[in-house]
Amino acid sequence: MSSFPNSPRLVKGGLVLLDPDSGAVQRVIALQYNPDSLSRSFQIKSVTAEGADRSDALRLKGPPVETIKLEAEIDATDRLETQNPVATTLGIHPQLATLELLIYPTSANLQSNNSLSQAGTLEIVPMQTPLTLFVWSRSRVMPVRLTEFSVTEEAFDPALNPIRAKVSLGMRVLTVDDVGFDQKAGQLYMAYQQQKEQLAALNPAVSLNVFGGVGGLNL
Repeated sequence: MSSFPNSPRLVKGGLVLLDPDSGAVQRVIALQYNPDSLSRSFQIKSVTAEGADRSDALRLKGPPVETIKLEAEIDATDRLETQNPVATTLGIHPQLATLELLIYPTSANLQSNNSLSQAGTLEIVPMQTPLTLFVWSRSRVMPVRLTEFSVTEEAFDPALNPIRAKVSLGMRVLTVDDVGFDQKAGQLYMAYQQQKEQLAALNPAVSLNVFGGVGGLNL
């Protein structure tokens, strides 16, 4: 039994893979340990083209391009101590493979496209991956595309199976500009932005008096 029975339940961050058309959940990938930090950056889509009309100075062309970077740790120590059979024979290979396959087309798709090519098909459609959601609390559930992926393996067992590693992930949030309003990803993005608007509405309003009065502002 935990020595802290009233401690809050830890919520995991992670990824959810969906069918891009139906939205059916295909796989849930929870991070073993929540990262200590997460960086987010925004590329603003303002109207800045040369010769733009002055009336466009305050206009936006669409949602910003939001990118997210994090570093996740994977460690087999606890499972090795309990003699978990998968960990003792493979280390963290299964966890790494699960994450790495996010950026691979399936072998079935590769074989299918190869067969189409050998049959003389003139145009082969690029292979589609599942829709990936990045989940970071109930307030942040967003459709993303992985843009960066690197692994640093830091410890190995006697059979050279990795038993500790750091995985760096870079993601780009998919907006309605990327996928449209009718796609499942577009609907999920709109829910994400609307959630952001609802959170902003909860932030208390502040009077102009906090700036020392409004007289000098000429409002």
